[in-house]
Amino acid sequence: MANGETDAATAHVWNALGGPAELLGAVSYAPSSGVPAARLPVRELARATVGVASLAAAELGARRAGGAVPAVRVDEAAVATAFHSERHVRIDGRKPTSFAPLSGFWRAADGWVRTHANYPHHRARLLAALGLPDGGETDALVERLSAELATRPARWIQETVYAAGGLAVAVLERGNTEIPPTGIPLTELPLIESRRVGEGAPRPLPEAPLPASGVRVLDLTRVLAGPVATRTLALLGADVLRIDSPRLPEDPDLHADTGFGKRSAQLDLGDPSDRRAFDDLLARADVVVTGYRPGALDRYGLAPDDLLGRHPGLVVAQVCAWGWSGPWAARRGFDSLVQAATGIAATEAGPDGSPGVLPAQALDHGTGYLLAAAVLRALAERHETGGGRHLRFSLAGTASWLTHGITPAAVDGAPYDPEPHLAETPAPYGQLRYARSPITYAGRPLDWARPPGQWGTDAPRWL
Repeated sequence: MANGETDAATAHVWNALGGPAELLGAVSYAPSSGVPAARLPVRELARATVGVASLAAAELGARRAGGAVPAVRVDEAAVATAFHSERHVRIDGRKPTSFAPLSGFWRAADGWVRTHANYPHHRARLLAALGLPDGGETDALVERLSAELATRPARWIQETVYAAGGLAVAVLERGNTEIPPTGIPLTELPLIESRRVGEGAPRPLPEAPLPASGVRVLDLTRVLAGPVATRTLALLGADVLRIDSPRLPEDPDLHADTGFGKRSAQLDLGDPSDRRAFDDLLARADVVVTGYRPGALDRYGLAPDDLLGRHPGLVVAQVCAWGWSGPWAARRGFDSLVQAATGIAATEAGPDGSPGVLPAQALDHGTGYLLAAAVLRALAERHETGGGRHLRFSLAGTASWLTHGITPAAVDGAPYDPEPHLAETPAPYGQLRYARSPITYAGRPLDWARPPGQWGTDAPRWL
């Protein structure tokens, strides 16, 4: 993209975020021809989401300082490296495992299914749903699972495993005009949903060295889009405190990738003492980000309208897998499953017709940067107009944009090399290699202020 030329995908997202159109001229891209290719316009999605997050950071910083918005020059090689951040992580030289042996594509009696069994409880539920014992050698278990799935229809597997609390979806075939299992045509899924809630005086943020300095973010998110968003807000100066239930332990390798700049504590919201501690945190928060299924937190009084009613001026940002309405809204989901169920896996199929994948978990990463951008824009608007904000995103909405809303751009530029965008630091986990953030604008922070700590070991309090 030539300097001065507005990128269509970037303009579309910035407009959806409510950003001032006159700021788009500040964004340009340093292209790279070696960015991993796909049939779908992943490159355009990736750079646009990082571009708008960078522009939103630059805008908020300029509003706080009372100055002009600085230039944003996004390096596509840095973007590609960051979209593979979980693959670049090394802990004392060890490469983490991306997917467990029982996670992947499997032949069914009438097509293909995709399973997700990275967490022990999801693995146990998958096997229990199919009547398979959870034990023995891994290779033998993989063979038994493969043989069992091959005898069953794909939709039967999907519904049976989900009914048991596991995770499996039927792969939507290429050219299939059937409505996806979400129950909503992909073309009708919004990319961003945003509303202002309540009135109030402007809530200006004082001038500060970073756009989100002094902003308190309560992070109630898990794999992967939500943590990418809050990792980005932490880079930009926010005090991000992640809260998890002690009954839902996190994969330490995943936390080593997404925990940069944040602190992590455990609280059981069903315990009266822990709930009081949580409410104290909530009373002083500026932003709450949630990554659970629609309605999952409502029983704790954490539905968006409840939060905004008790805490006027709060920014509540939510991300889920399948969208906010329809028969699948309340189902669990991950990037790989959404790719399978929305036709992406079929579009990216291999020469033999077997389902394929995007070259990165682009729905997760892209949605994460969109969510961060929306929070930054909400803070910029609240800075001048007051009121609270409710923001909603879904991986399926991002999939809809990728498959129906982006025009591929010409590829040019220098070959892609991730090495300049990787760094190392000592961390509680050991010597940690990681991908630097691709967020960029004149005066940006070059790295996070702190490496990831051990999951769940920080005190539940604000700095």
